[in-house]
Amino acid sequence: MIYLAVLLMTLVGAAGAFFLKGGMDRVDSLASLFRAPRLYLGGCFYLAGAALNILLLRRLPYSVLYPMTAVTYVWSMALSAIFLGERVTRRKLIGVALILAGVLILSR
Repeated sequence: MIYLAVLLMTLVGAAGAFFLKGGMDRVDSLASLFRAPRLYLGGCFYLAGAALNILLLRRLPYSVLYPMTAVTYVWSMALSAIFLGERVTRRKLIGVALILAGVLILSR
């Protein structure tokens, strides 16, 4: 159950970055920065991810939990491929496989 919470934390963090990216694509001035709803949404996701991280620190050692946040890169690649049309290359897939291998090693 604890590892599902870690996955949720990483997904929420990736969603935060995704919405911040979407919000910044529409910002062309300082004034428009404050009128970009996606920036607020991204910030909320980031705060939620940070809150989950803090709660998880009570249950997992820092030396285990913090490296597990690398799963955020996996979610980021998936979100960018699905919603932004970015290409997933073999090199990216190998990198994601290595990240997941490292997380599995740490979780044991």
